[in-house]
Amino acid sequence: MDQKSIISQLPYSQPFLFVDEILEIDENSVTGEYTFSAGQEFYKGHFKDSPITPGVILTECMAQIGVVCLGIFLLKKSDSDSENPKIALSSSEVEYFKPVYPGETVKVISEKIYFRFNKLKCKVEMFSSKGELICKGTIAGMMLTK
Repeated sequence: MDQKSIISQLPYSQPFLFVDEILEIDENSVTGEYTFSAGQEFYKGHFKDSPITPGVILTECMAQIGVVCLGIFLLKKSDSDSENPKIALSSSEVEYFKPVYPGETVKVISEKIYFRFNKLKCKVEMFSSKGELICKGTIAGMMLTK
């Protein structure tokens, strides 16, 4: 399964798709990128005169790349009949260290902690284009195939 196929199966669309590219993926990890364009609606109110990306959006980006993309890949490897899986976030614990401003590109790196009974738990980190740690945490989700 190639990277574009995985992205096309994500259950999101604009303006709530936070995956531009998957750089690497295998049974244990995924690396992807996303650029937060300055025109995104949430910047108008967060914050009025000094926009930054909300933490909940950073967490969503980490979850989409780090859990959902990896989950689709793992489901396709284990069950070729699973079409358009449904994903439910079951838990997240994220620490934030640096802000993300409009126009910035981030890299998300996720390592699988476990995948069993269709629950995927991952250690996920987000980095700036300069390699600085923006946030990190543990995110888990259920992959529903029927």
